[in-house]
Amino acid sequence: MRLLILNSEYPPIGAGAGNASANIARRLVEMGNEVIVVTTGHGGLPADETVSGVRILRGPAARKRADRSTAFEQVVFIKGATIRCLALLRNFRPDVVLAFFGLPSGAVAWFLKLIFGIPYVVSLRGGDVPGFRPYDFWLYHRIAVPFLHAIWNAAAQVVANSQGLRALAKAFDPKADIAIVPNGVNCERFWAAERRWSDPTILSVGRIVHQKGLDLALMALAGLKDLTWEWRIAGDGPQLEYLKEMLSREGLRDRVHFLGWTGADELIREYQAASLMVFPSRHEGMPNAILEAMASGLPVIASRIAGNEELVVAGETGLLVPPEDPDALRESLRMLLTDEAQRERMGRAARTRVAEKYGWADAASQYQQILEKAAR
Repeated sequence: MRLLILNSEYPPIGAGAGNASANIARRLVEMGNEVIVVTTGHGGLPADETVSGVRILRGPAARKRADRSTAFEQVVFIKGATIRCLALLRNFRPDVVLAFFGLPSGAVAWFLKLIFGIPYVVSLRGGDVPGFRPYDFWLYHRIAVPFLHAIWNAAAQVVANSQGLRALAKAFDPKADIAIVPNGVNCERFWAAERRWSDPTILSVGRIVHQKGLDLALMALAGLKDLTWEWRIAGDGPQLEYLKEMLSREGLRDRVHFLGWTGADELIREYQAASLMVFPSRHEGMPNAILEAMASGLPVIASRIAGNEELVVAGETGLLVPPEDPDALRESLRMLLTDEAQRERMGRAARTRVAEKYGWADAASQYQQILEKAAR
């Protein structure tokens, strides 16, 4: 098949959705498809390059930051990606389009179907589903509701990456036919190295935003000053200065290290050096960070929310705590920080679980079937 993938983020920019689209694109090429990705530009990234058999077209729309984009930049992406696709159609007519996010990518796919009759599949990622992160997206969702209904209803298939996200999407649009294809992880790239479990090094990975609940982890760790631990945070975002102020008030500046926006190779080294992952997020689709941590052989303490609870098996691969509960999080941290044998056992079980259930090849195979059906 000839496939066009649309996503406003694609490595090395963006986060989980960009990573997912890149891994699925590469696997789809390995399965014999011709794949072109249209994404946004950033910095000095080439406008046209081929990586692992996937042709990547960037721009003319661009974003300023690698880790996040503004609502205005998303709107500009719709215009820029549409222009790019119209030029591309002169020589490349896809059998089907795969749009990551109902908006903005789904809007471009909807237009291509309206004008050229090209079928499309929408992959929901979280923020594009009304009800997800209402503290951040309530206005965006209120404006987007009629557009999302139109985009979902015209799609050949809508796909969610977790049971929880599907339930949220069905609550928004009960008529929508929504399949589930979970995220995967590259278990060759993220591997379980030998590590010193006696060193209690905690790792958190993700955007530093309210959604990720790092403020809850900080409140929990403030009550564990009697224990030996170091907390390393890979990511950047608007809540960074607020967290630094909290650290100063709690006297923890020398025990918490902000690593900033972290490249892929550096991030792998952080996973290998850690002995525990903490992920107290408030909302998730299916977090790649947890999958990567588990593939790296780390036990995970996470909030008991949709997405997280599908990955972390409480008592086996880590611990689950109620969301918005720093006291419960503190007790779970105390339990594992003081028991290196338990951390090691859970880390081994975590690696086994993702290796058996969450490969990108399986995810791509499921997308292949969905896309073939849509293209008929």
